[in-house]
Amino acid sequence: MKKIFFVLSLAVLAGTTNSASAQLYMTRTGKVKFDATTKTSPEKIEGINNEVASIVDAKTGMVQFQVPVNSFKFEKQLMKEHFDENYMESNKYSKSDFKGTIQNPGEIDFSKDGTYKVIVKGKLTIHGVTNEVSVSGTFTIKGSSLILKADFSVALSDYKITVPGLVADKIAKLATLSLVSDLTKK
Repeated sequence: MKKIFFVLSLAVLAGTTNSASAQLYMTRTGKVKFDATTKTSPEKIEGINNEVASIVDAKTGMVQFQVPVNSFKFEKQLMKEHFDENYMESNKYSKSDFKGTIQNPGEIDFSKDGTYKVIVKGKLTIHGVTNEVSVSGTFTIKGSSLILKADFSVALSDYKITVPGLVADKIAKLATLSLVSDLTKK
C-alpha cells in the first residue's frame, strides 16, 4: 500500500507545474463503504475499506482515489471470499480507482473554513472497466484539514460484475458507495 501511495503521490507532483505552490491534501486512511443489500437479501451485503488513498489538489482541482479491493472487511468471512473471488476477482483486479476534476472550483474557498458542495467528474475504474462518472459531495475545510464526503451508486453490470441467477434477487443491481476521507494539507 505504501508503494502504491508513493507512486500516486509522485504522479500528482510530476503533473503539477509548480509543486512548491500546490495545495495538496492527502490521506492513506480514507473510508469507502460498499452496500449491495436489497429488500430480499437474507443479510446485509456490505463491506468497509479503511485503506483508501486520496489526493486533492486545490490548485488544479484534481481529485484521485485508489482503493485496494482485497482490503474490504465484511461481517462474515464467507461473504468476503465471495466478494473477492466471485464478483470482484481481486487477484486479477487488485485495485479500483477514480481520477477526476472538480467541476465547480469557483464555489470552493480552500482558504476559508466551511462546508462546500462539490461536483467531481472523472473516470472510475472497477473490475478492470473504466466509465465516466459525475459525483456530488461535500468538502469541509477546517484549518489544514479537508473532509470529503460523497454517496453515489454504480450499476454492477456497467463494470462487468456478474451476479449468478440463483442470487440475483438477493444482491442489488445498483451498489451504493459511501466515501469519507479526512485529508491533511501537505
